[in-house]
Amino acid sequence: LPQETAEKLLATRERGGRVVSVGTTSTRTLEAVASAGGLRKWEGETDIFIRPPYEFQVVDVLLTNFHLPKSTLLVLLSTFAGRELVLKAYAEAVKEKYRFFSYGDAMLVL
Repeated sequence: LPQETAEKLLATRERGGRVVSVGTTSTRTLEAVASAGGLRKWEGETDIFIRPPYEFQVVDVLLTNFHLPKSTLLVLLSTFAGRELVLKAYAEAVKEKYRFFSYGDAMLVL
């Protein structure tokens, strides 16, 4: 995470703005940095596994794909949005024939 990005994220928070993460990898990165001592320049690996009852520290909005069943990415999404909302969204996606996984359709979770 470049220092400039960390500073922009902090400034967004200070003025009451929301942090939008594009993808689960970005989400894991931001949350790992925050868990390791706050938003700052960071480079490295993480073993963060976001699952209930995790409380998100940075990400307020998530843009992500429709993930495959039983995947850790689906667990992250369910932790963020709530299991019932995700089940409802996925039922609608199946009904409407949305495409799943990396090159499929996406959702914006507010």
